[in-house]
Amino acid sequence: MAAPRNIVVIGGGQAGGWTARTLRDEGFDGSVVLIGAERHPPHERPPLSKAVLLGEKPPEITHLFPGNSYDQLAIELRLGNLVTSIDARAKNVRLDDGEIVPFDLLMLAMGGRPRELPVPGTSLAGVHMLRTIDDSLALGKDLKSGCSVLVVGGGWIGLEVAAAARKKNCQVTVIEALDRLCARGVAPDVSEYLLTLHRGHGVDVRLNIGLASLEGVNHLTRAVLSDGSTLQCDVAVIGIGMVPNVELAKAAGLAVDNGIVVDGLGCTSHPDIYAAGDLANRPSARLGRRVRLESWENAQNQAITAAKAMLGKTDQTYDDVPWFWSDQYGVNLQLLGLAQSWEQRVTRGRTDKLPYVAFYLTRDQIEGALGLNAGRDMRFVRRLMTLGKQVGAGQLGDPAVKLQDLARP
Repeated sequence: MAAPRNIVVIGGGQAGGWTARTLRDEGFDGSVVLIGAERHPPHERPPLSKAVLLGEKPPEITHLFPGNSYDQLAIELRLGNLVTSIDARAKNVRLDDGEIVPFDLLMLAMGGRPRELPVPGTSLAGVHMLRTIDDSLALGKDLKSGCSVLVVGGGWIGLEVAAAARKKNCQVTVIEALDRLCARGVAPDVSEYLLTLHRGHGVDVRLNIGLASLEGVNHLTRAVLSDGSTLQCDVAVIGIGMVPNVELAKAAGLAVDNGIVVDGLGCTSHPDIYAAGDLANRPSARLGRRVRLESWENAQNQAITAAKAMLGKTDQTYDDVPWFWSDQYGVNLQLLGLAQSWEQRVTRGRTDKLPYVAFYLTRDQIEGALGLNAGRDMRFVRRLMTLGKQVGAGQLGDPAVKLQDLARP
């Protein structure tokens, strides 16, 4: 089989940017074309709900690499272009301006888009969703001191927006249709901690309630909730999850099931097409099931593995311990693993005083861990989980036992 000469990357986020960079770092000297729907160069998204949203940092801090890197690495950027179709048999992609770009290998890294809420009034001025740099800048302009903000959705994005809005001295209400915050991704005790944290900072958090409609003449002025109550608001942020951008892949005949189905190297059901990041559904021997993860580290590291595999370097599949983090009100929350069940919960430190770590164990195996302002400890916890070491609850819960000693191979 001839070595690839033309590689096309669709997507200008973490996965797309790191795919292109890794191809060059690994010595590929053929054509690399990166096509991004946004007009911004490849970037990461975490600061968009934090420092960029608050106006503390310019959007340029999200850029993955210096602007001159792409010229130096001979990576051709096609920004502000949409791919309208993929012809897997002819091996080319069609852009929205009609241009056809051929490929030997293709990386799909289009990520996802905010899930829309099918209620009246979401097109009013003052109603936002947060995914892109432009979304963050637009929302930031509306978060004026003293304004009333409604956040629909008590997941990570919603809670980070709520924390940012409170920092800008806004009055904030969060509504969540389920009975606890971040219910799909964290243990009940973590949900309770988040609830206490936000209420302690003046956020009106309402559980088991949804949104019926948004009202106003041109601009938002009021929300009607699912119980019939009303709420005056100047700004609303819809944060009810993300939809993976799989439509192009599905139309091209690729296997799709809660994302684009890939193997441990990022290869799809077509041998010359790969996928990585928020839209990729991969196998995890570590977790014993398939997973689709929405985190910047997963997007980066999965893309690096896939880019190497595109060049024939297939000695190591991707199966890192899942890691998530969030900063809210000066508290750094880190989560390791995707614990669905456990036999025992053990804490290191006092739960009413930071830092502390909570472990979720099954027969001395760490299924997951939560760290609050405990970044150093979590590095060693990650090592323990990566090594698959069994550790007794007594040792994990005893601050006198050093985690770095337990984490030695």
